[in-house]
Amino acid sequence: MKPVDATAWLADRPEIETIFACICDLNGVMRGKRVPVDQVEKIVSGGLRMPLSLLGMDIWGEDIEGNELVWDTGDADGLCDFTGRPLIPVDWTARPAAFAQLWMRTENGEPFPGDPRRALAAIVERYKALGLTPVVATELEFYVVDPSNAAPQPPCSPVTGKRLDSDGALSLDELQHFDAFLNEVYDACAAQGIPADAAISENGAGQFEINLMHVADPLEAADDAVLFKRLVRGIARKHGFAATFMAKPYGDRAGSGMHVHFSLLDAEGRNVFDNGGDEGTERMRHAVAGLIRTMAENTLVFAPHENSYRRLLPGSHAPSSVAWGYENRTVAIRIPGGSHKARRIEHRVAGADANPYLVLASILGGALLGIEGQWEPPAPLVGDAYTQVIETLPPDWASAIEAFEKGVHVEQVFSKRLRRMFVQCKLQELRRFTRHVTDFEYHSYLEAV
Repeated sequence: MKPVDATAWLADRPEIETIFACICDLNGVMRGKRVPVDQVEKIVSGGLRMPLSLLGMDIWGEDIEGNELVWDTGDADGLCDFTGRPLIPVDWTARPAAFAQLWMRTENGEPFPGDPRRALAAIVERYKALGLTPVVATELEFYVVDPSNAAPQPPCSPVTGKRLDSDGALSLDELQHFDAFLNEVYDACAAQGIPADAAISENGAGQFEINLMHVADPLEAADDAVLFKRLVRGIARKHGFAATFMAKPYGDRAGSGMHVHFSLLDAEGRNVFDNGGDEGTERMRHAVAGLIRTMAENTLVFAPHENSYRRLLPGSHAPSSVAWGYENRTVAIRIPGGSHKARRIEHRVAGADANPYLVLASILGGALLGIEGQWEPPAPLVGDAYTQVIETLPPDWASAIEAFEKGVHVEQVFSKRLRRMFVQCKLQELRRFTRHVTDFEYHSYLEAV
C-alpha cells in the first residue's frame, strides 16, 4: 500500500490519534510501538526500525540467553516493512486507534529469515514455482473465562447471571447468551477484513469456535488468524470477560485447537486434489504422505508450550498419533467428505496457542516435500485411532524440542536462523518451567513423602 492510501484512510477517521505498529514473534505475540498518527508515512514506507531480537523473545518477553542477535551484534535493529494489509481499526482501546502489520528485513535489505511471516512467504514462493496456489482456511477454538481469579473459571451468563457449569457442544442457548459479545466480534472481523464464517458453542463451558473462510493466499489466512485472536481478546475485555487461546486451560474440559483446511489450485484454477470421487488424487496422497512423515518433527510448531501437551492426550478429541483417514476425526489428518469439488486436507494437530505463520509453513512445507518427492502414505486408518498401535507424536515438550532440533525434514522447510531461534527460545522456557513447583505438587507431596 502506498503512503497516500494510508493517509487517505486516516483522513476519514479523524478520531484516530495512535497507530500500533507491530511484528509477530515466534510465539505469535505481537510486539511493536505505539506511534503518533502523523508518522503514518514512516510506517508504511518501511522507515520504522526495531531490534531483530524481538522476534525471538521468550513468552515472558525476555531476551534469550546467549542469543547472538543480542550479544554478538549489539542488539542491532532491523527494518520494518509494511505488509500491505490496510490499516486496521481498533475500537476496544480507551481511544480509537489503528493497527499496522509489519514484517522485518535486515539492514542490507534482505528479508530476515527469523521472521515467521517470512518463513511462510518462502514456502508460498516454492508453490508458485510449481504453478500451484494453496487455498487455506482455519478453525479457531477459544474459551471465554471469568478474569477475576488467577486460574480461569467459566464466566457468568450475561442473560441469567449464573455461572456456566456444563459443557454445551453446539448449544444455541450458549451462543445466544453471549450474543452481544459475538456480534461485536463479527463486526470487528468485518471492519478488519477477516472472513469470519460460522460460530458454534464447543464442548467446554464458555468455549466457542469461529471458522475463517478459505482464501487463496496463505499469508492472508495467517494474518487473519493472528488478527482474529487479538480482536477476540480485546473485545472480551470490553465485555468484562477474558478470552484465552490456551491449548488446555481446564484439565478436565476440552482443549482448544486450530484446525487447518487446505487444497491446491493449478494455474487454471482447478483443484488438484479433486479426481471426481471420494478418494482424491495421487497428488493429494503425496501431500498426505508429506504431512505424515514430517508431523513428529514439527510437533513443536503445532504444540509450542508446556500447556500444549495437556491437549494432545489419547481420547481427548485431539490427535495423539501420526495417522490419516477419510471422514475420521480421531486421526491427525482428515480428508473431509462432501462434494468432490471441495476435496481438501484437514490438519487437526495444532493448538489454538500456536503461531499461525509457523503452523501454515509447517503444514504446507511438509505437503510440498511429499509432492516433490512423490511420497506414498500408509493406508488410511479406519476406526478409533486412540485404540490402535501406531506411531505417536512426541509425548512432551522436551521430546518435541529435540525432534524439531534434529529433524531432517525441518531444515528443508525452515531457515537455519529460525530453527536456532525457535529451539533456543523453547529451551529457555522449558528450563524456567522445570524450576517452578506447582501448588498441586505441594498438596500431593509436601507432608506425604
